[in-house]
Amino acid sequence: MIAETVCSAVSAAGLGIAAVTAYRRRFLTAARIAAYSLVPIGLVMTGVVEWAAGTAFSPIAWAGFGVLGGAWLLFVGTRAVERRRGGRRDRGAAAEGAQPGAVAPQASAPSLGRSSRPAARPGPASRADAADDFSDIEAILKKHGI
Repeated sequence: MIAETVCSAVSAAGLGIAAVTAYRRRFLTAARIAAYSLVPIGLVMTGVVEWAAGTAFSPIAWAGFGVLGGAWLLFVGTRAVERRRGGRRDRGAAAEGAQPGAVAPQASAPSLGRSSRPAARPGPASRADAADDFSDIEAILKKHGI
């Protein structure tokens, strides 16, 4: 009952200040002050103030907030431990002793078979192609005066 009275008084005072501001020809500011001053009475009329007062003095509500806080702490704590360990691990792979991201040995072998000749190394012909590519770039730079 006291909260409703205080909210009504705050709204009345705010509307008075808005009226004085409008009298001084500052209509935009007066409208903004009036909007802010109508919020407390609107909260009283919708029942939010009564609900907040009932929640603030209810031991069951505070116990509920405590349970929510405990759940949040458990969640944050388990996330911290999980990050410290390096993420989630597969229990089957951990039991076998394999690493979590291990690849089968056959997966790294080439699928087309082994070649008997070694890979070709870049010879003088490929170096000449590279020099030719740079000559094009040099021509473009000279064209632009760089």
